Amino acid sequence: MDFPTFKQEYHKPGIELLPHREPFLFVDELISADETGALGCYTFTAEKNDFFRGHFPFFPIVPGVVLVEAMCQVAGASVVARHLLPEGQAAFILGSIDKVRFRRPVRPGDTLTTVATNVRLLSKLGIFALKGYVGDELAAEAEVKCVLGTKDKFPV
Repeated sequence: MDFPTFKQEYHKPGIELLPHREPFLFVDELISADETGALGCYTFTAEKNDFFRGHFPFFPIVPGVVLVEAMCQVAGASVVARHLLPEGQAAFILGSIDKVRFRRPVRPGDTLTTVATNVRLLSKLGIFALKGYVGDELAAEAEVKCVLGTKDKFPV
């Protein structure tokens, strides 16, 4: 599948952009971003993701809430990469999740490629349309609202 091309290429690891850490960091790489959206990816493995041991161990799949979180983190990484929030200070709180659909299971070894589209981006609120793909197949989609701030000054 041909994913959208965004103006600025980053190829930056999520750990450099997000406040999240293992075992709850779900962005291996922010590939590109601009004012319209972002592209990022994460590979789910049994080594990195302990939840596979207990989430349907006979047919391990990524929990839906983790898929939504992974897609949200790509949107958050793009906000930081574009300097809308400072690196090392960014904080995000999920405000709402709408229009969620899970289209196919994501399994150990699958790479989730996320396309995050900026629906509306204000100084304290981000609304994003998210689509996560495994290969050419749409695996999950959602629309989310996130409160944006810094760890020292959070707007809630």
